[in-house]
Amino acid sequence: MTDLPIILVVDDEIRSQETLERVLSEEFEVLRASNAEEAEAHLENEMVHVILCDQRMPGKLGVDFLKEVRDRWPDPVRMIISGYTESEDIIAGINEAGIYQYITKPWDPDELLSLVRGAVQLYRLQHENQAASIEMKLTAERLEQVVAEKKRALKHHHHFERILHAPSSPLAEAVDLARRIAGYDISVLVTGESGTGKELLARAIHYNSPRAEKPFVIENCGALPDQLLESELFGCKKGAFTGAYEDRIGLFEQANGGTIFLDEIGETSPAFQVKLLRVLQEGEIRPLGARLTRKVNVRVISATNRTLEDEVAAGRFRRDLFYRLAAFPIHLPPLRERPMDVPLLAQLLLQDAVKAFGKKLKGFTPAAMARLCAHDWPGNVRELQNEVSRMVALAETDWLDEDLLSSRLGRPHSSPTTGGTLKDQVEALEERILREALARHRWNISRVAEELGLSRVGLRGKLQRYGLERAESLP
Repeated sequence: MTDLPIILVVDDEIRSQETLERVLSEEFEVLRASNAEEAEAHLENEMVHVILCDQRMPGKLGVDFLKEVRDRWPDPVRMIISGYTESEDIIAGINEAGIYQYITKPWDPDELLSLVRGAVQLYRLQHENQAASIEMKLTAERLEQVVAEKKRALKHHHHFERILHAPSSPLAEAVDLARRIAGYDISVLVTGESGTGKELLARAIHYNSPRAEKPFVIENCGALPDQLLESELFGCKKGAFTGAYEDRIGLFEQANGGTIFLDEIGETSPAFQVKLLRVLQEGEIRPLGARLTRKVNVRVISATNRTLEDEVAAGRFRRDLFYRLAAFPIHLPPLRERPMDVPLLAQLLLQDAVKAFGKKLKGFTPAAMARLCAHDWPGNVRELQNEVSRMVALAETDWLDEDLLSSRLGRPHSSPTTGGTLKDQVEALEERILREALARHRWNISRVAEELGLSRVGLRGKLQRYGLERAESLP
């Protein structure tokens, strides 16, 4: 076995074969064939680089043989040797047979050797190009696969089911409304206190809409003065204002075909509101310092923690802009109005904190969960997230107990579980949890059973056990 390039010499004259082999064998491995059948046998079994074929062969011409070779073995570089200068048969068949070089007899050994070297180099370049083309194709396919997987993951991560809430939660109606209108290309205004999940809902709407494949961009409109906000959203030309050192593409243009989320829209000035209204009406932007406008196709989802109707009545927000933004308003209730969601959210936030801090914890004690559910959460989910992170950071046992809670959640309840046997303490704690759940849900047995993970039959058995069969039994 040799690593030398393989040259196949096809000639019916043995002396010609020997002469060619003698010239070529110092640099190449030479295979010899006296007819087409022998040549085809070599091509079946060897990776031939160059075919050097005589034009005059028994039964067929060399160009005809090389035409057949091109169809079955397109890789080898084909060369023809003839004793006839400018043979019409050869000239007519050169293109069809894909012949690289036409050599006339008598040939010069040095010239022949040089031509064969060039043919081998051509073979190698062709294979390198093929390999590069295949690699590029595979890379493109892998990239497309990665992008598709990321898009599927994004859509799954921002699916409406990821907005956790109990079936009885006031949030369920808002999420259902968002799901139903996600596929329609209309503006949405999301209202609610800070920390209620307005951006999370906006992302879910985008990634479950026909625009999901296009960009989703965010801007906090309350964080920048008018000029910088205009530059961020609409773009600017170099030198348009002090500090504009280069042309800038605005977020509306970056989001073209997709969705832009304008958070804290209620904080914008009347002057900026006029410019935003024009963009929404005309569907085009004009970068600061530019003379020409640019068309954009963007869905707008805006959000505010203010009551924009009151802002309109007070003259601080344009009525026409309000109706442009609020084609479909959705209100997110604060966490204090949905205590039934606290256990679900706390467990999810616990998973995130455990992963971030590298700890292994089993969960919340019933007493800690009861305290979490009883708090009014003025900071909403963000405050709950901070509280859970604090508990995980301070935890020294497998369970997160109420002694890890911060002082703003109040003092620990006087525990009826102190003293007595372990069974007595567990039963007293279970009774307290039942009482609190019943009070929260106003004796709605189905909701209490769902929150506590019990069947209705199992819950009624526990109520009988603790004498809690009547609403009057609760303090």
